[in-house]
This record gives sequence, C-alpha cells and structure tokens, in this order.
Amino acid sequence: MNQLFERLSVPYRYRVLVLLCSLTTLTYMDRICISVVGVRIKADLHLSNEKFGWALAAFALAYAIFEIPSGMLGDRIGPKKVFIRIVIAWSIFTALTGIANGLISLLVIRFLFGVGESGTYPNAILTVSRWFPVSETGKALSWVGIGSQIGAALAPLIIVPLAVVYGWRVPFFVVGAIGLLWVSICYSWFRDFPSEMKSMADEEKNLIKSQCRHKQGQHLVPWKLIFRNSTLWPLMLMYFCCQWANYFFIAWMPVYLQEGRGFSEKGMKRITSLLFVVGIVGFLAGGAAGDWFLKYKGLKIGRRLTGMFGLGCCGILLFIAGFSANNTLTACCLIGANFAFSFGVMVSYAVCADIGRNNAGTVTGAMNFFGQMGAFFLALIFGQIVQATHRFDYPVYVVGAVLIAGCLLWLAIDAEKQLPEISDMG
Repeated sequence: MNQLFERLSVPYRYRVLVLLCSLTTLTYMDRICISVVGVRIKADLHLSNEKFGWALAAFALAYAIFEIPSGMLGDRIGPKKVFIRIVIAWSIFTALTGIANGLISLLVIRFLFGVGESGTYPNAILTVSRWFPVSETGKALSWVGIGSQIGAALAPLIIVPLAVVYGWRVPFFVVGAIGLLWVSICYSWFRDFPSEMKSMADEEKNLIKSQCRHKQGQHLVPWKLIFRNSTLWPLMLMYFCCQWANYFFIAWMPVYLQEGRGFSEKGMKRITSLLFVVGIVGFLAGGAAGDWFLKYKGLKIGRRLTGMFGLGCCGILLFIAGFSANNTLTACCLIGANFAFSFGVMVSYAVCADIGRNNAGTVTGAMNFFGQMGAFFLALIFGQIVQATHRFDYPVYVVGAVLIAGCLLWLAIDAEKQLPEISDMG
C-alpha cells in the first residue's frame, strides 16, 4: 500500500489519515456488531430490553471511565503505543463476546471491551493535531469520522449474513480477528511526529511544523489548569448530549426498527447500512462547511454554526421520526438525522484541537468521557422506558430533546479560548 502511495505521490499526512480512517472503521464495526445481532442475542440468552440495555451500557461506562487516562497517556507517551494497546485489547474482547453464555458474562466482557477501546478518538485527534496544518483540520477530522460511518455501514452487510448462516457468535470472532492486521501495520509504519518519518519530504514537514496546533518539544499544561478553561465545560456538556444520538444509532436503532417498527431483519439491515452511508456524506459536508465557516466567519462563529446546525437538525428529525406513523417517513427521518449528526459532530473534536494544542489528547479524553456517560445513560434509559411503557417512540422523543439542549450549549463554546502555554504561565 505504501508503495502505491509513493507512485501516486500522496503526501505522508494523507497516508496517516488513511490509517486513522481505517482505525475508526474498525472501532464502529466492532461496536455495532452487538446491536445488529441484538434481537438474536436477546432471544438466545433470554434477555429483556432492560437487561440488554445494561449490556450496551457496560461498554459505554468503561469507555467513559478510561477516556481521560487514555487521552493523557497519549499526550505523554505518544499515540502509537496507545493505538497498539487499545486495538489488541478490543480485538480480544470483541472475539470473547462470542462465547458469552448469559447476562453476567456479557456484562463483564463488554465492560472490558469498553476499557480496551477507550482512547481511540483522543489519540486520533492528537495525531491530527500533530500531522495537519490548521487549515486542513476540518477535512482531516471529517475523514476520521467517516471511518466510523464506513464501519457502521459495512457491519450489517457482513454480520447479518454470517449470523444467518453460522449463528450470532461467529461475527464477533471474525471482526475481532481483523484488528490484529491493523496493529501490524501501525507498529511497522506509523510514527508519532512527522519529523520521525525519514522518507517524508522536508517541504511537507516544514509546512506541518509551521501551521499545526501541536508543537513538538513543548511542555504539557497541568490537567488541573485544563479544567479551568471556560469553554471546556460547555463543550463537555454539549458532547454528553451529542452522544445520546450516536449511541441510539449504533446501539438501539436496529432493535427499534425490528421490535418498535416491525421491520424484518433484512429491512433493518438495508436501512442501517443506508443510514451510515448517508452519514459519510454528512461528514464530508460538515468538514467542507466547517472549513468554509472558519475562513469567512472566524474560529469562534465558524465552529459554533457547524455544531448548532448539526445537533439542532438531528434533534428535530428524531422528533418527527418518533411522531410519524408512516414507516417510510420514519426511516427517511432517521437517515436525515444521522446526516445532520455527522455534519456537526466532528467540529467538537476540532475545538479540542483548537483549545488543547499540546494537550489535545487530554482535552478530547475529557470531552469524550462526558460523551460516553451520555451514551451510558441512553443505553439504560432507552431500555427501561421501553420495558415500562412498551412504547419505542417515547425514548426517541427523549433523545430528540437532549439533542436540542446540546444545540443550545454551543452558544457558550468559544474555540478561541485556548489553553495557556507553559511560557504564558510565568
């Protein structure tokens, strides 16, 4: 692959971006595997919606708890070592999901899977902050996000046929094995800084060095000072709201379509794949719009407009999806909602790079901790509401309302309020 890039004269930073995109593709293929076969797992292990919600929540809770430590670790030892650790760990526990024989074993394995996968995005954003000039941050982050949609779109197409022929356990063994190939490529080729890539052109190294947020050799800001940043708290609360939508799409939506809307497994597979394919377009549109807003509206307003549009439209479309009695309209609204979510979500990570600079991994970890706590609550609340009311539309309304709240929180987020440099603190 690298030889092909050499012949095509592809800049090294874009090769790194391909690696990051493939990483997020794997993360979401692994994450969505359990929800795509969720109805089969529930039937085989005799799980209610509430118990299945706990299994989904176990991953989100562990992911949240270890996000900040994993982000801080990346800032200190570099993303390469963290990437290798997390991909090996999550591949093992993804495969072990296939041997779960009841609720307790499923809870333990999914919790450990969450521990293993934590730190993916903080270290991906840290890598972008080191490898890309500011003017390309929006597009680079879009492709990091696109990887998640590729993984989520491919998962039903791969997992459902395997589950139909071999049972629900086999897909976990298959997707768990794929990660080891990625680890071998990362270990042999990837480097933490452009300056460490020997065959990279000096011209590209100088371009990145002069324009990127991350400055090699500068000291890290103490984490206690990081949390005094006035933009970080509304950013974290906004992302808490944001991840209610994301976790609905990847964890509960396949079950919602089948049990709440009466779609067949085949129909669910089609809608789920199409939803995430359209999400790819959303990421591309959001990255282009974000860079355009940045150029013509400035950093503060540009980031804010992108985020508000995405979350606001997502929340409104989820309300319509829940209210509609027409399954076709509901499916269209869900697809549009994920487009809007994809349009606005990665600007959150751009703000982490904007304000975090050398501490981008720690800032992203803090934001993602709150986000995964939002996912944790969604995983539990969705199943409990369904169990108590026997209605699937009620929790969808709740998710829509939370997204509107997240949209409004963008009014308090200012990407120009950067963390201080060590020299700034005397």
